[in-house]
Amino acid sequence: MTRLLPRRDARTAGERRAPSPARRRLGRLQWRLTLAYTLITLAGVGALSWLVIRTDARSWQSAEYEELHRRAAVAVSLIYYTDAGIQLDGLYDDEATSAGAQVIVLQAHGGRLRRLFTSHGPGTAVEPDAVDRIAHRAMTHDDTVSARARTGAGDPVYLLALPYYQDQSQKTAGAVVVVGDPGKGRAEHRRLVVAVLSGSGLLVLLSAATGYVLSGRSMRPAWEALDAQERLLADAAHELRTPVAVMRGSVDIADTDPGGLHSHLPRLRRATDRMTDVVDNILTRGRLQATDTFRPVPLRLDQLVEQVCEELPVSRHTVTTFLDASVATADPALVRIAVRNLLANALRHGRTPGDPQDRAEVDVMVRGTAVTVADRGAGVDPEELPGLLERFRSEGGGTGIGLSLVREVAAAHGGEVTVRRRPGGGSAFVLTLGPLQRSAGHRRAPRPS
Repeated sequence: MTRLLPRRDARTAGERRAPSPARRRLGRLQWRLTLAYTLITLAGVGALSWLVIRTDARSWQSAEYEELHRRAAVAVSLIYYTDAGIQLDGLYDDEATSAGAQVIVLQAHGGRLRRLFTSHGPGTAVEPDAVDRIAHRAMTHDDTVSARARTGAGDPVYLLALPYYQDQSQKTAGAVVVVGDPGKGRAEHRRLVVAVLSGSGLLVLLSAATGYVLSGRSMRPAWEALDAQERLLADAAHELRTPVAVMRGSVDIADTDPGGLHSHLPRLRRATDRMTDVVDNILTRGRLQATDTFRPVPLRLDQLVEQVCEELPVSRHTVTTFLDASVATADPALVRIAVRNLLANALRHGRTPGDPQDRAEVDVMVRGTAVTVADRGAGVDPEELPGLLERFRSEGGGTGIGLSLVREVAAAHGGEVTVRRRPGGGSAFVLTLGPLQRSAGHRRAPRPS
């Protein structure tokens, strides 16, 4: 029977070759799809992150200016006039002017501004010109004015000015300027920025990985089609090499001796028959790979197996059939090829040991859903079956893809291929298809193959 070859076979050698141009193009396409998916995600996440960061920055700034306005309004409410002039005693004890932001009260005097009060809380060394400018603007516009400035050390600060009025004349008498330090809000904002950017980066990386997986899944049909095409080409190259070499050698020899051409015809005929089998197997594999051509129909399994046995060329081998009348739902062409491959394998490797004529005795049975092809050869261990059913794992004249094709035909019909040892020597390969109806069986007499 078919034996396992060492791992250094044609399939392994093919796997060690560099990827084909088609595979490289599919790989590049997958990376491009991944890049496109990542860039789209990056654009969306970047825009959302920018919006969140900008909104948070404005929110902190708005909250800070609202606090400055509250302090300025409290300070203005505490300023009042008496006959002795402006009174600021209420500013010294109020929380709004004694803690937190620095409060400065300026009064217009002869076209200039003079400082009447500076809060005792933590202050910020703001340039005097900046304070005077914003106070002038508030008095000129008779409204609240806010701005940004810098300290002598270059640190940013918030400024807000609110005018106040002389009690009797209700004329603008000066302005209250509040200086705020954006440090606390800036620290909180930085933490938000770090969190948003870190989350966005992780999300982009996750999207890249997801895009790679999804693009791979979307391209799976293309990969499968390419694998099928490469397997078909590999089968053709592997299997056609031997018969073509035999035919070429026979033609070359006959060319040197035209008178002896008839002696080479049997060899050419055998090579032609083998090439025909190879082509049939390759076409059958193509049909299996193209699922739209798989057409199971109700058929008489026993009659189909009988026809395959009758089509065997006359030889010294003996084939005996034991056929139950059975109806199965299967693809006739595929089942025919599978049974023929099992028979060819048994006739080639199932020669009876010790037979002087090197003959094979093969029994073919149809029982229920199974087609059994048994021989009296050297036998094979059931543990070796997975290796036997791989492509290019046959030696000694085997087709290399025959048994693997039997396995694919069985799988296409929801069945399987098994092997067992026969009492008295030999092996029995069992092709199981699927549910079928069976009736009373009958036995066919042995016939020469």
